[in-house]
Amino acid sequence: MADTERILEARGLYATFPRKGGSAPRATHYCAGCGHGILHKLIGEALADLGLQDRAVFISPVGCTVFGYYYFDCGNIQAAHGRAPAVGTGMRRVLPHAVIVCYQGDGDLASIGMNQTFQAANRGEGMAVLFVNNAVYGMTGGQMAPTSLLGQRTVTSPRGRDPANDGYPVHACEIINQLQAPVYIERCSLADAARVQKARQAVRKALRIQAENKGYAFVEFLSPCPTNMRSDSAATTAFLIEEMEKEFPLACFRDRSREAVPRTSPQPCFDRAALDALFSEGAAAATPAPTARGVLRVKVAGFGGQGVLSLGLMLARAATQAGCTATWFPSYGPEQRGGTANCSVVIADGPIGSPVVSTTDVLLALNRPSLERFVGDVVPGGKVFYDATVGDVTLPDSLEATAVPAFELATACSAAKAANTAMLGAVAACGLAGIPRDTFRAVVGHSFAGKPAVQVLNQRVFDAACDWIDTHPRRQDAAGR
Repeated sequence: MADTERILEARGLYATFPRKGGSAPRATHYCAGCGHGILHKLIGEALADLGLQDRAVFISPVGCTVFGYYYFDCGNIQAAHGRAPAVGTGMRRVLPHAVIVCYQGDGDLASIGMNQTFQAANRGEGMAVLFVNNAVYGMTGGQMAPTSLLGQRTVTSPRGRDPANDGYPVHACEIINQLQAPVYIERCSLADAARVQKARQAVRKALRIQAENKGYAFVEFLSPCPTNMRSDSAATTAFLIEEMEKEFPLACFRDRSREAVPRTSPQPCFDRAALDALFSEGAAAATPAPTARGVLRVKVAGFGGQGVLSLGLMLARAATQAGCTATWFPSYGPEQRGGTANCSVVIADGPIGSPVVSTTDVLLALNRPSLERFVGDVVPGGKVFYDATVGDVTLPDSLEATAVPAFELATACSAAKAANTAMLGAVAACGLAGIPRDTFRAVVGHSFAGKPAVQVLNQRVFDAACDWIDTHPRRQDAAGR
């Protein structure tokens, strides 16, 4: 009796699977004969047997895999369609010792998420990607998937997949195997007991690699989908063995797990207290005031064509030249000229967790709409630099505001289009982030190195802006006090 109970025991899984909106236990949401249930049991047992439940973060994106949190007794998080590797990468940055499991279907991974998967594999991210290939979009009604076989009939290929119109099946393992970084790549099948046993071993190896922090593991599982194949379990098993395994041969493409050296866990890019403050009430009040170094968040904004993005790039480059870490994140409308544009620059002494700037320490605004749009995001004690052509404005007394005659200075130097460089000069003269003025000037020269005449003009504008800051009192608020 004890042995029977052990066989039936679902280790690593919840005892019941209640749904949202009710507490009553319910059965699995998977169809009869689906391979997901088999694989769930293999994964749950491995997590429990290897003692990884408290370390594991199970990531479920869109598809039949979406309800992983109903089943796995470990950390769970949902991701947008195809984005599990990106979410997994973020989790590894925040929780360096976590065991990341990305559980994805073929429509998710091999279609919209292929580049996400490819890039994560190329970086050798510390995660186990468990890829379920049933050759069809299962959850949404049986459409043709990237892995559907040639001639396979689906809802969207009623006459069978035609390579002239639909292309060929995507072979994920073979694609990943081109890369240098992955430690372990294998393709398994869930067609029968013998094959399931090999799949069990593959799941454990992939998770053990994560437990030992040895790098990226990718395991593909050929899985039955009787509902969308409109067949019974016997016919579905035959399809897997006779058709799918012919197109997708079972093999261990790579196993470097023995010789792989455990990697040093990356340091968290986020301070936990700062994260807690960010997602709690009163987060804005908890945002620290700008410091000479540390972390500095800069927003650059204006019209398209004013050199907004170039200004942000020069600022980021100067920061890296000075030994800081920097990110540059652009945002602009579809218009090449005349539309709105802004970019975010984060400067720090160490790793930067996100390039997104929601609260701003320093705002550089090249026009009035941008000033009005972003000044509310500047923290108390923050700095605002805006072009003097904006005219009279009323800004909070808590901000240190400077109206820079950037366009006027640039025009006086016969370089009217270089107002962005004038703004950079003003920022440099004020000692932003403790970066030496000469470093900014060198970056201006580098940015226009291919155009000597333009280079000379922009450096002249930069010097004029620095001189203007040196000879004019700093405005302490919008009223000039």
